[in-house]
Amino acid sequence: MISWPTIIKLLGYTTIGISVCLIFPLGVALYLGDSGAYPLFFSLLAGTLAGGGAIFLWRPEPHEITRKEGVLFVVLAWLTAVFIGALPYWFSPNFTGLTDAFFESMSGYTTTGATILTDIEGLPASLLFWRALTHWLGGMGIIVLGIAILPLLGAGGTALYRAEFSGARSEKLKPRIAETAMALWKIYAGFTLAEYVALRFAGMGPFDAVCHSFATMATGGFSTRAASIEAYGSPLIEYIIILFMLIAGINFTLHYRFLVKREIKVFFADSEGRAYLLIGLACTIAVTITLLLTLDRSLADSFRLAAFQVVSIMTTTGFSSTDFELWAPFAQFLLLGLMFVGGCTGSTAGGMKVSRIMLLRQVVAREFRRLTERRGVFSVWKDGRAVQESTISSLLNLVYLALIVNFSACLILTATGVDLLTTVAAVTASMFNIGPGFGDVGATDNYGHLPGLAKWTLSFCMLAGRLEFYTALVIFSRSFWRK
Repeated sequence: MISWPTIIKLLGYTTIGISVCLIFPLGVALYLGDSGAYPLFFSLLAGTLAGGGAIFLWRPEPHEITRKEGVLFVVLAWLTAVFIGALPYWFSPNFTGLTDAFFESMSGYTTTGATILTDIEGLPASLLFWRALTHWLGGMGIIVLGIAILPLLGAGGTALYRAEFSGARSEKLKPRIAETAMALWKIYAGFTLAEYVALRFAGMGPFDAVCHSFATMATGGFSTRAASIEAYGSPLIEYIIILFMLIAGINFTLHYRFLVKREIKVFFADSEGRAYLLIGLACTIAVTITLLLTLDRSLADSFRLAAFQVVSIMTTTGFSSTDFELWAPFAQFLLLGLMFVGGCTGSTAGGMKVSRIMLLRQVVAREFRRLTERRGVFSVWKDGRAVQESTISSLLNLVYLALIVNFSACLILTATGVDLLTTVAAVTASMFNIGPGFGDVGATDNYGHLPGLAKWTLSFCMLAGRLEFYTALVIFSRSFWRK
């Protein structure tokens, strides 16, 4: 039995928390005197009143949050955060209506980086800052932050943490879940600060450095420039962002063990981390060779462009340093494949995750062996441990759900008149939280021209991908609502 008073009260706290975050862009608006002040102020007022009402009007009986309630709260909390985040856009004349505002907010919180804007530089600086901040909040997960600051969740916080944060089931760092969340946030904030300092050293302005640091560590991709990172024309800036995109795509528990526990060899001991770096390196070399053979570029330029786009797509950040749709089909196909791979489990990156790709390869290899050695007993291994059959079953179910969501969303988009290449690219880029795709949603394009139904469908794809499909889809099952 779901305790709705408890859910509503917790959503009230979520609403208050997100609304309080609006103070930061409001401060930017007041300092710069831009037109974002009124939309941000009214959004802050509306969110605070709504959250306060939910807190004071509902008086639930104290109890532990069940796993079912945790899953439901995660989905509703994300939707609440996205709606509150959409209010400043909705109240702004730069957005045409709720559909575009909701799409932009969903893209921000899920760290997708897809935008409906054509004139990004024309957006007030305060709203540009809010776009970047939604990336940063969604990157590590607003639910993880909520668990760290809401002790009233008690032991039930484990259900929320596992429902939202990929890899948490096997990678608890500390005995208490709130301490785990706080440890991850400290590392996350530390890397963000380090990137800001590096970008300032490379010549980027303070405002742009803050926004791009937020977007990079969240593997989001919102830029303050329509031309993204290409607008700066600085190889040093590109290499700095490459480095921090790579860091953001690695399991944050490995960062914790390296920085706090001083386990120097932790990155080399982790099979997923090794595979992640090797895939990135191999694809960078392949794309570099392709660019050398097909474009009039030097080796240094070809390597830099290849490394930036490979890392950007693989980590699902979505920044661009060039129009990769002008590249040879082979290079574009590699980038398309990297959209499905993604980063490491427990990182801010999207995609299927490298560890799952590795497990799928072993599962297929095991089935081949079973066909030839029918009496053999074979296990799937990861880092010297046998993987449980329940984990393999969950993995296969996840792949099935991803295919169902992909196919269903493609049907809807093609029904609205979107061409096939754009449909497949937009759905894939949204599901795996990448942002730019191919066709009419390429590196130099946006999603503003798509029909309203297509934007709502892609918004659902972003949320489903961010919550790793299970959490977002289970609430539609009949069994979930049974007592």
